[in-house]
Order: sequence, then structure tokens, then C-alpha cells
Amino acid sequence: MKKKKIPLYVKILIGMGLGLIWGLSAQALGLVEFTRDWIKPWGDIFIRALKLIAMPLIIFSLIDGVSNLSDVSKLSRIGGRTIALYLMTTVLAVALGLVLVNIIRPGKLLSEERRESLRATYASELDEKVVTAHELGGSGPLQPVVDIVPDNFFNSASSNSNMLQIIFFSILFGVAMILTKSEKIAPVKAFFDGGNQIVLKIVDIIMLYAPLGVFALLASLNIDGELMMALGTYSLNVVLGLAIMIFLVYPSILRIFTRMKPLTFYKGILPAQMLAFSTSSSAATLPVTMDCVEKNLGVAEEISSFTLPLGATINMDGTAIHQGVSAVFIAQAFGIDLTLTQQLTILLTAVLASIGAAAVPGAGIIMLVIVLEAVGLDPLGLALILAVDRPLDMMRTVVNVTGDATVSVVVANSENSLNTPTGEPAAPVS
Repeated sequence: MKKKKIPLYVKILIGMGLGLIWGLSAQALGLVEFTRDWIKPWGDIFIRALKLIAMPLIIFSLIDGVSNLSDVSKLSRIGGRTIALYLMTTVLAVALGLVLVNIIRPGKLLSEERRESLRATYASELDEKVVTAHELGGSGPLQPVVDIVPDNFFNSASSNSNMLQIIFFSILFGVAMILTKSEKIAPVKAFFDGGNQIVLKIVDIIMLYAPLGVFALLASLNIDGELMMALGTYSLNVVLGLAIMIFLVYPSILRIFTRMKPLTFYKGILPAQMLAFSTSSSAATLPVTMDCVEKNLGVAEEISSFTLPLGATINMDGTAIHQGVSAVFIAQAFGIDLTLTQQLTILLTAVLASIGAAAVPGAGIIMLVIVLEAVGLDPLGLALILAVDRPLDMMRTVVNVTGDATVSVVVANSENSLNTPTGEPAAPVS
């Protein structure tokens, strides 16, 4: 009798559970130093492997996907729908966060003693983030548009923080292939087709290591029970906003624009959600997200190879919720009542900041400094939330990845490029 294989997502769940148990027990058992020296490095290796493949994946999959489109008009149509949907969900996310934080008002529950202790604890870390944010915020209003266009391809490809520049180049390269005679580009097309298959196989190899990597990442977290209790209301506020996006907003979008059942969608995307939770990185999760969306949800590769790399760069719904809640929470904690105009400023700034945030752990905190300064709040107020940011970062990354997948399914359905798991085309919604 053939032995039944354990699915990857089950292995990842087991790794997560064991990692959380170890992380909670390490301090009590005096294993913090052992964990840092002998377990955490294996998680770092896993993250490095995912980051290693992220740039080749985007280059090969995006060029291959764009060049497979029949004409430039189709690319323009897909791109317009994708960006419009990403902006719509991001605005909804920020608005949701602002409504919830004004109803729950978690900032009124923090004591002055706790605020001062957190400020003292995180002063040096905050100084570094404030300097980084000032560098980002000190440029002109069109600087983000300028930064999209690289001046040197090799410099851009040397860092995962330049994903948007590589996406720009890859789309430009793919469009040029569409406009060039097919007989002239046949060798180039074959190269990118083959390269894309090789990169996807490397992803499969890396994912065999995922359960161990996830265990090591979670085992190395420093979980402070007292601090978690003190900021519990704020954390629950953020979690509630993320839960509404996951369980109400995205299923509603799927029901309105497609005929895919939410249960089918979540079952198919679960491995990517688990990895997003453990890595806190949309970019690191991108290979698995693409694999899930294509194989489990039936999205055509020409759609997923365009929508998902773009989403991992500009679509940060979870980050947007977090920024809206955090900005108002910090104001409440310092006894400042923000006006409607200031909260609308937070809405606009958070949308733009979430679009510009790098798809890596902790990037949302840097962008949050810009949001705070937009309404005249002291960035040092971030000390109030840094202690609980890591677990919240893990959860909002799940929302970021789920939002990317949702938009990819909707766009695929609108292009008649969505197949059911049985291989039958899913009827588009008229």
C-alpha cells in the first residue's frame, strides 16, 4: 500500500506550531542564547534562499508572461484593471482601519508609565527608522515616479529593494518583444520560456526546506507576555481590521466579480498565507503565491506573472490598515484628537506610503513615520507599537498576499483566463 504524502501546507503548519511552542518556552528554559546561535540561522538561510530567487523569478516570469500576450492593447487592459483594483482595495483597507480605531479608541488605555518605558527601550531603533524615513520623505512629490525608471539595470537587479524598477524594465522588455517580428525573437522567447521553468523548479526545491525554515523563524521570536497584554487592545484593533478584509471584503469581491467559491480560494492560497505569516515578506512569499494561484486556483500564467509581482510591490492592504490604525492610536495615546481633515490626510498618505513600501519585514514601520509626520505627530510615538509590531507584521503580510491573489483571480476571470481546479473554464461574470 502506497504511503500518503503529507501536504506542504500541513508540514508548514506543523513547523509553525513547533516554532511558536519553542519561542514561548525558550525564555523560561534559558534557551534564548542557544536559539539565537543555533536555530535562528536556519531561518535566515531560508529567507536568503527566497530572496535569492525573487529577482530572477520576477524577471523571467514577467518577461515570459508579457511576451505571451497577443498584443499591447491586451497588456494595457490587464494593467489598467490590475492597478485600479489594487488602489480600490488599498483605499478600502485604510478607511476600514480608521473607522475601527475611532470606534474602539485603544490609545486611551495606555498608561504614561508604559509609554515612557517603551520610549526608553526603543529610542535607538526609532532614531534609525526616523532618519531613513526623512531620507524617503525629503524628496519632491514626483520622486516616486522618477524612482520607478532605473538608470542602470545591473544596479537595480543587485537589490531586492528595487523590485519596482525591475518590474518596469521587464514589462518594457516584454512589450518590445511583442512589437518585434516573431521570427527575430524566437531564440530570446525560448530562452525566457526555459529560464522561467528552471526558476520555478528552483522554487520547488527551496520549498522542500520550508517547514524547517518556518520553525526556525518563529522559534527565534522574543515574545513578551506582559507587553502583549498592555497593548492588547491596539493589537486586537489591527487584527479585527485584517480579519474583516480576509473574511468579508475579499470574499465579497470574489462573489461580485467571479464565480469562485471563497472556500475554494482560501484552500488554494493557504500555503502562501502560511509562508507569508512566518516570513513577514510578500516578496519572499511571491514564488509560492504564484505557484498556488496558478496550480490551485487556475489563473493563467500570463495573468499571474503580471499581477502578482506587481501586487507584491504596490498592493499592501494589510500594511495600509496598520498605518491608519497606528497613526490614530499614537495620537490618542498622547491625548491628541485628530480632525476629519487630518484623518483624510492619513488616508491619502497611507495609500501612497503602502504603495511605496518594500515587500520585506518591517518596511511598514519606516513608511509609518511619513504618515505620522503628514499630520504633525511625533515619530517617536512609534515606541508605543514597536514591541508588538513583529506579530502584527506577520498577520498583515497574510492580508497583503491574499489581496494580491484576489485581484489576480478577478483579472484572470475578466480575461477568460481562469480555470476551475477540474480544468474547466470558469464562466466570466457579465
